[in-house]
Amino acid sequence: MLIAPIHSNEEARLKTLRNLNVLDTAAEERFDRITRLAKRLFSVSICLVSLVDENRQWFKSCQGLVASETPRDISFCGHAIHQQEPFIINDASKDERFSDNPLVTEAPHIRFYTGHPLTMPNGMRVGTLCIIDDKPREFSKDDQIALKDLAEMVVSELVSIQQTTLDELTGISNRRGFEVLANQAIATWDRTATDSCLVFFDLDYFKEINDNHGHEAGDRALIDFANLLTQEFRDSDVIARFGGDEFLVLFSECNDGHVTFALERFKRAVKKHNETSNESFELAYSVGVASREAKQALSISQYLELADQEMYQVKARHHCKR
Repeated sequence: MLIAPIHSNEEARLKTLRNLNVLDTAAEERFDRITRLAKRLFSVSICLVSLVDENRQWFKSCQGLVASETPRDISFCGHAIHQQEPFIINDASKDERFSDNPLVTEAPHIRFYTGHPLTMPNGMRVGTLCIIDDKPREFSKDDQIALKDLAEMVVSELVSIQQTTLDELTGISNRRGFEVLANQAIATWDRTATDSCLVFFDLDYFKEINDNHGHEAGDRALIDFANLLTQEFRDSDVIARFGGDEFLVLFSECNDGHVTFALERFKRAVKKHNETSNESFELAYSVGVASREAKQALSISQYLELADQEMYQVKARHHCKR
């Protein structure tokens, strides 16, 4: 079996994929409409919007298959993302690259596969719109053009999601993006009986930075703070600009020691930034922490309110000392 290779620009590709804020989110009609159409148009048994993550291919939309993901190393889509044009396998049972692949020898018994790469505006291929059948078949040039048109519709929907869930200035999730990812993360953690913590950051003296140094300096402060958050917290943490000068980090598997360690590490990173920065201002912040036990009856809005209240108590003490 030919194992799906790793992209030469894999780090940038994965960053593009994860910045879409779509992995592990619920099914959406905007994508299901396209896969239903493709399944019917090409008369195949399976159609997927498949996103190729680090170790898996995950299906944002799935028609004709029960699984929500499969390992990347046995995936056909892991091969398809290496080329610009459709990746076509007319009969996998007779293709030496795939004839002993478990997806061929076992259910769903793939024979025909065609995946058109989903190419984002920055050129990164994050997955495919693919069609699959358990019978060999040919795929004409007209068919390829039709599949390409549908794949471009998927890309347009992915871009639309990104535009509405990412903060334009800092490039991290905005409030809407945070709520989408946080709800999904908490649902997953509830299933695995995992506790979580929500950290609410607020930049201190942000108005003074804008007033004394200009709004461009204020923008640089926000960008620098967002970059520090993404550098110091884990890729698995949900990091967002909540609005204005407020930021959030939601993470799992936390206890008092873990929270203290993470915040101390971040504090050191901000201190180092201030010492080496050429800016005429320093970054300062107040932070509030709230925790949630797995399956606790605590909504996202209530969770936010708890962390917000903690943060403002700290911020009030900062201003009293000033």
